[in-house]
Amino acid sequence: MMLRWGKEHDHESEEMEVIGFNVLGSGDEGVIKSNNNNKRLVIRSSRIKVWMARAITTVLIWTSVVQIMSIGELWGPRFLKGMPYYCFNHHPSDSSSQAIVEKPFVLPHNRAIVLPPKRIYKNNGYLVVSCNGGLNQMRAAVSNPNICDMVAIARHLNATLIVPELDKTSFWADPSEFQDIFDVDNFIASLRDEVRILKQLPPRLKRRVKLGLFHSLPPVSWSGISYYEKQILPLLRKHKVLHLNRTDARLANNGLPLEIQRLRCRVNFQALRFTSQIEELGRRIVSILRSRGPFLVLHLRYEMDMLAFSGCTHGCDSKEVEELTRMRYAYPWWKEKVINSELKRQDGLCPLTPEEIALILTALGIDQTYQVYIAAGEIYGGRRRMQNLLSAFPNVVRKETLLEPSDLMYFQNHSSQMAALDYLVSLESDIFIPTYDGNMAKVVEGHRRFLGFKKTIQLDRKILVRLIDQYNNGSLSWDEFSDVVKKVHANRMGSQKRRVVIPERPKEEDYFYSNPQECLQLQDEPLMRST
Repeated sequence: MMLRWGKEHDHESEEMEVIGFNVLGSGDEGVIKSNNNNKRLVIRSSRIKVWMARAITTVLIWTSVVQIMSIGELWGPRFLKGMPYYCFNHHPSDSSSQAIVEKPFVLPHNRAIVLPPKRIYKNNGYLVVSCNGGLNQMRAAVSNPNICDMVAIARHLNATLIVPELDKTSFWADPSEFQDIFDVDNFIASLRDEVRILKQLPPRLKRRVKLGLFHSLPPVSWSGISYYEKQILPLLRKHKVLHLNRTDARLANNGLPLEIQRLRCRVNFQALRFTSQIEELGRRIVSILRSRGPFLVLHLRYEMDMLAFSGCTHGCDSKEVEELTRMRYAYPWWKEKVINSELKRQDGLCPLTPEEIALILTALGIDQTYQVYIAAGEIYGGRRRMQNLLSAFPNVVRKETLLEPSDLMYFQNHSSQMAALDYLVSLESDIFIPTYDGNMAKVVEGHRRFLGFKKTIQLDRKILVRLIDQYNNGSLSWDEFSDVVKKVHANRMGSQKRRVVIPERPKEEDYFYSNPQECLQLQDEPLMRST
């Protein structure tokens, strides 16, 4: 191009010289030269027009390409890992939106991501939420922040949500940030057709927050959407930055618009995807287990923090009871201090002990050759408390026994990331059995329903502890004990059913995330009601 430009520049110089000569010259030779010069000017003008035409054509082509790509996004895949499109195709009546685009998108395995078009709306303010507790408290907890609920609330209020902050002061003192556990870019991008999510506040608003120019409050638990419209939205508009703390169970289980319920599902089953490192290691654990045969996951919630918090000390010696009591009093946010352990156990409010679960699994007829994967932290009392279970089921394994220490090196001292591995294995197991209906048990139960009503045995602890006591004191024979245990749980295997609704006592009704019926593809036959 430089060579050509130089040649053209030389021609122009020659042309200028010729033009000057013609002006001074006379006769036919001057006329001929003048005509030749005019032809040259016409040729140069034509070249300019050709280049302009090429430039305009290029712009038009690229404009067409961009339009075609946009149309391609609108026609992208409409299924989420097999989930019916109607579960995410809602029609909210949002008058304040400038444009509402309902385009849920698919993240097929090992395929390119098709991003949904952004939803454009007038921003009413910024929601900052703080999460405390473990993995499932962060994901969808009963007693701690609920990310899924916060997304639904932000969407309904036309707010901008800031990526949640995770608690670092809990019993486990886990330093993990949101992006250490979840794929933050997927979280933001997959929901952009619903709500605007930012990793942090804009700089101007950050300065305001540092100066204390924002409002903070804990929302009322189990609230309907009208509470957020009448109480939270005016505060959001007034202060622009609203900090919601202690955001546990902030939306009701029932009585919400269908689009809100389905958005909660979409966040839980699509947007909250673990990091690639966690998912890769989780798949490796499942692959190892599968190569050895069928396996069940036992969520043995018999860890020190759970026993101290619940006050359940059945089977513990006097030193252990004292240790657990000291821990309970050491954490001021654990409000209940004086607890009658035996009374609580008889009411079915304590996690089952390792000794009790060994009897129950055997009574249920679980094949003793099954691998039993323990999804839990360190079991309180160690091998002494696990002895009965190990005797009944010799193939007890944990992630620490399936992997090399180097595989878990980067996850050590990060309890939430370790729990994420257990979560993934729990979803893939042949059977999932929780020993306590805590947060992980409920969320995994609901997720397994979503994946096709995979077998989840929901143990009735209130009945079981009485049966166990009767068997231990000789009131029941083994055959009688086993028969009753099987009959009690015949209809507690994770099959489809309707949630039990108790409007006056939301804590006692079925939890939304354990049975998100609005998002499940139900069969034609009538659904069983839980008892």
